[in-house]
Parts: sequence; structure tokens; C-alpha cells
Amino acid sequence: MQLDTTTAATLARIALGHVTREYPHKLDHVLDGPADARTPRDLHPIFFGSFDWHSCVHGWWLLFRLARRFPDHAAAADTLRLAESLFTPGNVAAECAYLGRASSRGFERPYGWAWVLALHEEVAQAGDARWEAVLAPLARAFAARFHGFLPLQTYPIRTGAHGNSAFALALAAPWATRHDPALLALLRSRARDWFGEDRGAQAWEPDGDAFLSPTLTAALAMARLLPGDDFRRWFGACLPDVVRQQPASLFTPARVSDRSDGKIAHLDGLNLSRAWCWQAIARQLPPGPDRDTITATAATHLAAGLPHIAGDYAGEHWLATFALLALDDVET
Repeated sequence: MQLDTTTAATLARIALGHVTREYPHKLDHVLDGPADARTPRDLHPIFFGSFDWHSCVHGWWLLFRLARRFPDHAAAADTLRLAESLFTPGNVAAECAYLGRASSRGFERPYGWAWVLALHEEVAQAGDARWEAVLAPLARAFAARFHGFLPLQTYPIRTGAHGNSAFALALAAPWATRHDPALLALLRSRARDWFGEDRGAQAWEPDGDAFLSPTLTAALAMARLLPGDDFRRWFGACLPDVVRQQPASLFTPARVSDRSDGKIAHLDGLNLSRAWCWQAIARQLPPGPDRDTITATAATHLAAGLPHIAGDYAGEHWLATFALLALDDVET
């Protein structure tokens, strides 16, 4: 699969099929009393679909990105019509108001936070001042959460799922570069604090429901947040045996035994996100055996994940986003 107009329409149709599908739904919601028992659409007038809030956010990231990259693809007009109906100042205000609840302090931390910044950065790249202005209050609200929380987070979360600290740093970095230099400095400081001394990674992964590689997301964060020479020195110490494809677990696509199980289906996402990380790492390395090995490994992982982005809602509500990350081989 190559990213072209036809593929863009295919991926967009997948996302359009779920960003307004309210049920089934897994809420990240604390009930402080009976009045808090509300429907997803009532709580979140924009991001009520896609099984969960964060998947709806990055489903919209996919839709806006494809509309920017391929404005004439067959589903682009449908995307913009739907966006017009949902991305209103009132709906954004309601999404922001939800964050004001005392019980929402940890809402979607840090995965959803970073995806909101990525979504806002995507519309900013498109150069449409309307969408950028409408979404700005929500992006600023989550940026403020990063500013408040990152200095408190003594230790990184090195998991293969949503809590992963490195993924959030990497995903937030492009937005911070454009909109918030102080946040960019904080992201860079945290990356050095948390991962700067990583050496000889053992990569005891994947875990059974991972969609992220703790080792490779740390490398991605460092690639985005360190100067090039500093990153290359760090990477050589962290993963010194790339040509020998060691540790082997990082170079071997995960096997998925049951795609109807939402947690096991995460492993398809792991193959796609590893492809994305490996490609981003390769761009920071000089030509040579390490880069050749990494490029081949990325292709193997991409081939393992792409056939499975649709077919069962357990994966269909989110995997197309990770396919786009891997296919759109530019900094995201």
C-alpha cells in the first residue's frame, strides 16, 4: 500500500465510519454523583465516537491530514462537511469545560493530551485560520496540563500502551515547536532526564497488549528533541547492535492471535507504530549498514500491520491512524 489519493480515500472512509459512531463506547469518566451518568455525546459534543475519546481525536487528525495532503481525494468533501457541523466554538467550549471538573485532572493523560496538540498542529499546517482558531482553546488547555504535570512526573511511564511518556513527548513536540517554545524546552528537558542515560537496551517487549514499543518511542522522542549529533551518540549507546538485529524482539513483527480481542489487536498497532518509529530514526542516521537494517525492518513491520486495519471494530476504530503515521513518511 502506497499513500496516494486512492489510499487516502480508503483510510478516510474508515475514519468517517467511526468518528460519529457513539456506541460501543469506553468512557474515561469519573462519576461524582448520579447526575454524572451521561452519554458520550452529551459529555463530548465533538469527540463522542470511535469507541473512546482519544481514538476520536486521532481519527479527526487522520481526516484533516488526508484532506490537507490529498485535497481531491474522494472522501475529502465529506470530511469537511462533517467538520463544519462539529467543530464549532460552542462544541469546543464544551470539550474545554469538561476539563474543569475536579475529577477530570487525569483525563486522557498523556495520550489524549498529545493527540489534541497533534490535531491542532495538523490544522495549523493546513493554513486554514478558521480551524486553527476554533481548536486553539482546547490545544492551549492541554498544553497547560503538560506545563503543570511534567515537572511533577519524577519517573517516565515505560509501557506499551496509552500511558507511555515518550510517545506523548514525541507527539507534542511539533506543536510546541510552532506554538509554545517554553513547552518545547520542557519536553526536551524531560526527555533528557528520563531517557538520556539509557544504554544497551534489552527491549523485553512486546507485552501482550502493547501498541507502542517502549524502546523505540524513547528513541523517537530523543530523535525529535535532541540535536542530530547528540541523538546519534545516544542512539549508538542505547542500541549498539542494530546490524546484528539485536535485541531480536525489536526487529521481529508481533504475532496477533485474535483480532476480535481489543487488547490482543493492539499488537497490529505495535507493528505499525514500530514501522513509524524505525523510519523516523533512520532519517536521523547517516547512510550505512545501520540505516539499511532499520529501513528493511520498518518495511517488514509495515507489511505485517497494513492488511489488518479494518474488518473488526476492535482495531478498525483506531488502526488506520497508525497506518497513516507509518505511510506518511514525514515528521508528524
